[in-house]
Amino acid sequence: MSSSEDLKKSTRFEIGKLDEHPRERVGHLPTPLEQMPQLASHLSAGNLFIKRDDCTGVAFGGNKVRQLEFHFGLAKAKGADSVLITGAIQSNYVRITAAIAAKLGMQCHVQLEHRVPGAGRLYQTNGNVLLDRIFGAHISYYEEGEDESGADQKLRNIADKLRQQGRSPYIVHLAPGHMPVSALGYVDAAREIVIQCQEASIDLDEIIVASGSGETHAGLLYGLRALNHRTRVTGICVRRTAEHQIARIIRKCSDLCKLTGQEIEIPDSDIHLHDGFLAPGYGLLNEAAGEALKLGARLEGLVLDPTYTAKSFAGFIDRAQQAGREKSLLFVHTGGTPAIFAYQTELDAMLRSGTGA
Repeated sequence: MSSSEDLKKSTRFEIGKLDEHPRERVGHLPTPLEQMPQLASHLSAGNLFIKRDDCTGVAFGGNKVRQLEFHFGLAKAKGADSVLITGAIQSNYVRITAAIAAKLGMQCHVQLEHRVPGAGRLYQTNGNVLLDRIFGAHISYYEEGEDESGADQKLRNIADKLRQQGRSPYIVHLAPGHMPVSALGYVDAAREIVIQCQEASIDLDEIIVASGSGETHAGLLYGLRALNHRTRVTGICVRRTAEHQIARIIRKCSDLCKLTGQEIEIPDSDIHLHDGFLAPGYGLLNEAAGEALKLGARLEGLVLDPTYTAKSFAGFIDRAQQAGREKSLLFVHTGGTPAIFAYQTELDAMLRSGTGA
């Protein structure tokens, strides 16, 4: 059988101009694709699999490693010597940006936004925030957590000051209106999944993934369709409602056609979103996510975080129970491991109650 790298180079697995984009290959790829027999037995479900993108290697891993390979490739191609990014206080994106910047000898400026109301001391200082400091990032704060354009503008102001100092900054933008360079990482991941499934004779019916910024969700959907694979992709909303999220996914898929030069028709009916596990809001733990976190840990040895993967895993469990024994489902574990330490107070309370004791 051909190796994954041989298959990837085959014309059958080419996706437009994807491989022409500059890229800093820092991740540990491909990541494992594993079966979850204990969970499947517990749920009386079919074949359940997990794509271990929590194992991408850099600074506790996660989906942002794939995404940032393309951003840092572009930054280096532009001659940048510093990188700027904005995100939530416990942002995995920010943490991995700081780590890769350190690895590549670049200065890093991170802006942390207050998105989670009532967050305590551990949330403000532990987990990803502690790692940002350890990696030597220059940290500033933005008080308004739902003002993406304002957050980006403040980054541009910082970039202007850096230029005055003779530096060459590169901004990883947050707000809509910029090409989804990050999503290229998951166009490539879609190809990786297709190859792994072919090698293992796995026929997937559905892929479930967290849908926040939309880069991972849109990249997977576009990549699969570009390879003529019709596997359903379901995004579990972790930041905003399905009603508000769908426009982001549509726009990003359209922009990916421009980035790759391969026009793909993705109708609105092909964009599946579920926001039943979002409440009470971004970054706030709920009962279903808490139960999913415990099930993942106690049946499959997984570490899930309250913001993204516990909620999306709750959605995965729901989909698996609906699908029945004849279906094969894949959960994309997007990482977020360090953030769990920022939620010690909430997790302690959860573990003291009910079956978690």
